[in-house]
Formats: sequence, structure tokens, C-alpha cells
Amino acid sequence: MAKLRKVRKKTKKLVIFFGILSAYSYLRTIFYDYTTMTSEETYYTIALTRMTGFNQPIALQLYRTLGSGQAVYDHRADIGDIIPNASPRLRQAMLDWDDALRRAAAEMDFISKGAVRALTLHDADYPLRLRDCPDAPIVLFYRGTADLNQPHVINMVGTRHCTPYGQDLVRRFITELRQLCPEVLIVSGLAYGIDICAHRQALAAGYETVGVLAHGLDQIYPPRHRDTAVSMVSHGGLLTEYTSQTEPLPNNFRQRNRIVAGISDATILVESAIKGGGLITCRVALEYDRDVFAFPGNVGQPYSEGCNRLIARNSAGLITSAQDFVEAMGWQSLRQAARPVERQLFPELTAEEQQVVTLLSQSNDLQLNIISVRTNIPIGQLTALLFSLEMKGVVKPLAGGTYHLLVHV
Repeated sequence: MAKLRKVRKKTKKLVIFFGILSAYSYLRTIFYDYTTMTSEETYYTIALTRMTGFNQPIALQLYRTLGSGQAVYDHRADIGDIIPNASPRLRQAMLDWDDALRRAAAEMDFISKGAVRALTLHDADYPLRLRDCPDAPIVLFYRGTADLNQPHVINMVGTRHCTPYGQDLVRRFITELRQLCPEVLIVSGLAYGIDICAHRQALAAGYETVGVLAHGLDQIYPPRHRDTAVSMVSHGGLLTEYTSQTEPLPNNFRQRNRIVAGISDATILVESAIKGGGLITCRVALEYDRDVFAFPGNVGQPYSEGCNRLIARNSAGLITSAQDFVEAMGWQSLRQAARPVERQLFPELTAEEQQVVTLLSQSNDLQLNIISVRTNIPIGQLTALLFSLEMKGVVKPLAGGTYHLLVHV
């Protein structure tokens, strides 16, 4: 009897052991299948970006229509059914993926060896703010540790020929912002001037900072900023839409500006001439319906003209400190504002007032001129409406002529 109990006990242990082994094998198979599937999707999506014969907007259209890079590949022979007005050149180009797949395979090898992550458009870690933009890259290459979807993300841009005045503005702004909002991701382009000042000051203040590059992750341009870039990888990151062996061509810098703008809640222009990359970033940010701010400069100074003109045209909110910026963004208003007013505590809104409230509920913290354009209400009449809404406790004016909706009604 005792011998039988021992046999049963041993048999039970073996059953448990093989059960665990079987479960482990099953989970490993699932993980392997998922990893393989994810890798294949990345592979085909990278290949899609390297196809010739059509431009990036068409690649994005195909990707969004079919839902994945692999699906585009699977439908390469009947692409005309997906895009009825597809040109003969596009249809022909879609039939030959050989070169694109070879280059994608080389990039996958670079990724695996270089601690790089490929973030496709549907990846959970892809920047959500950027994903909603009409010209978002379908894949990004990322080397870093920062969460690209932090609650607060800003970019600081400006001239490559910044003056001591501009350098001091960057230093004071980031130092003060760190005290007001400890968790902010600071983005820029790793270029000379304001860009590198922003990155270095962010690191000095204890912020994470991400540089958006105009080339592949196999190089750093300009080489002089390599040490800073290395520090950023462990305290932020480096991000690009370009595969390895892509040179920093002039048009790439203009293209990367849309990523700088799209990944951020707000763009801050520090110093700029009447023309420059910083102004391009501001223009794109406005097109994306993002907040834009600028520091004013001395009249007549060449690297103040861009900022002053942007402010004068109401295209940017004027700020002189981080406190101005935080108030304008409403990042402190949630703590400082009065308790939300219950709907029944104030009178019914007029049709025009309700129109303003509806707009702000869809896209809060808008400037007066933007509200006027979108509601088609003249500035004079709109000012009176906003004052009435302020008295009712529905909106709150912020710095830079911006209005914040306190309660949804």
C-alpha cells in the first residue's frame, strides 16, 4: 500500500512537471509566432517606404487603407482596385519589390544589431500625436529610453546662429519650466544654435530630450554634437524616419520639421531670422492645430525678425517666461482653477456662446483670432461673448490671448 502511494505521488509530480513544460512550450510558441509576425510586418512596412515610383503620401494612403505593410505587399498586383485613379507608373512600380525587400532586410539587420526600435504607424509606442497628422511617417526608427507619448511634450526651435540673448532665453526657460512642470519631454533637431542649446539645457535640468534627425541612425550630424547625442540616448532618445545610410540632404531637414511639430503639444520659437527652419516648424505646427509661442526680440535685430513677425500676425503667442507658457497651455489651470461649475448654476447660453463652448470642447486653449476664424464671429462680438462666458465661470482667459474651457456644458 505504501509502495502504491509512492508511485501515485511520483506520477502526480511527473504530470505537474510535464504540464508546466507543455504550458511553457505553448506560451513560447505564441510568443515566437507574435514576434515573427511583428518582425514580418516591420519588414514589409520598411520595404514600402523604400519603393520607387510613388511618393510618401501615396505610401501612407496605401498603408492606412489596407491596414499594414504586409497587406500592401499581398495586394501589389491589384493595387488599381484599391486606388482606382492609380497611375500606370504606380501600378508597374508596385509589381517589383525585389530591391525594396533587399534594403528592408539590410535595415532589419541594422536594427537588430544597433539597439534600434522600428515603430510602425499602428505600434502602441508610436507617437500618438504624430499618428493623427495627415502626413505621418509610416515607420520611425528610434534609439532611446524616453516615452514618446508623455503627457507633456514641447519642442524648442530657432536659428542656427543664436546669440547670447537666445542662449540665455533657452537656459532660463527650461530651468524655470523644470520647477513648474517636472515631467516634460523636450524635442528639437540636434542642429547648431537653438536646437543643441535646448537639448543640452534639458539634460542639465534633468529633463529627457529627443532629437529628430534628418538622416539614418548610423551617423550623427553634425559630428560635433556626438557627445550630446550619446547622452540623449540614455536620457531621451534619437528619432528619425530615415533608414541607415541616408545622408543629411537639405530636403530631409525640411521633412523632419513636420515630425518635430507633430510629436509635440506646442512649438516654442526662440530666435529666428525672417526665413528659417524654425519658422517652417511653426507653420507646420499651426497646420496641425498645435500651439505656437515665440519670444520677442529687439526691433531691427536680424534674428528677432521672425519671432516678432509671427507674434505681430497673431500666429504665435507672446511669452517671456516659462510661467507665461504654462499658464497659456493651462498646465497649471487644472490645479489652480476654481471647482467646475455645475450646469444648472448659470443661465442658458446663447446660440453664439454655445458655438464657442462647442469649439473649445473639441480643441481647448485656442487663441482669440483662431476662435473667430472657426466660428465666423467677428473679433469685437467675440470679445464680448468671451467676457460673458468668463463671468459665468465657463471659460478662463490665459496668457497670449488664449481661452481655456473650465467646464463642458
